[in-house]
Amino acid sequence: MTFEQQWIEYDYNPFILFSAAGKIISLNAEAQFLLGSATTEELFNLATSYANISFGFKTTFLELEFGRYKFFAITVGYESDEAIGIKLYQAPSFKINKPKPIGESTNIYALVDLCILSYSINSKIVFEKDFDPTIPDIIIDSNNFIKLLNKVYACYEKNENIVTKIFYRIGEHIKFEEKKYSLFSIEVSAKNADEEKLNELKVLVANTNFYIDIQKKITINIPMILS
Repeated sequence: MTFEQQWIEYDYNPFILFSAAGKIISLNAEAQFLLGSATTEELFNLATSYANISFGFKTTFLELEFGRYKFFAITVGYESDEAIGIKLYQAPSFKINKPKPIGESTNIYALVDLCILSYSINSKIVFEKDFDPTIPDIIIDSNNFIKLLNKVYACYEKNENIVTKIFYRIGEHIKFEEKKYSLFSIEVSAKNADEEKLNELKVLVANTNFYIDIQKKITINIPMILS
């Protein structure tokens, strides 16, 4: 890739180039994550709805939300009838002041594996894991985290497969006592969710200090507190 192409590929803001028929021609890394929360059709319709009447580029400020993603503006551009591109600008999130969470230094992979193991013993569910292996040990309330993650898995216990993904939230942070901390996420997904268990999860979440996004996938957002 050229230097300019690398800038697009690693941009914090999603970029997608569509054909005139609405097929994806190219997209950057962040757009690939966005497609887990928004459909190709939704994004193509967004691009065509906010495009300039004539060829060129147009930036529109508006509030959009797709799952964990929140945007404050989009730029749509096209130079011919063959292709149209859209770039979505992410709104900053999780920037709040509150007491820093307490707990003990813990290996997050060990906690997740423990929860998976407890479900695997008497279950035929296949647990698939997609882990970024570079998350260091963090300060976390292990007991409450295990209770929470077990409740998340309970929402999907009627599925044959459950996918657990651990990844950094690039460019996002949370602020405790005027100090910023990076974030990572534990995302759990399956084909079907138990609505009753989801309601139970929402009640549990209301009484914890964890930041959770409950959409088609359930995402636990955790600050990188190392000491």
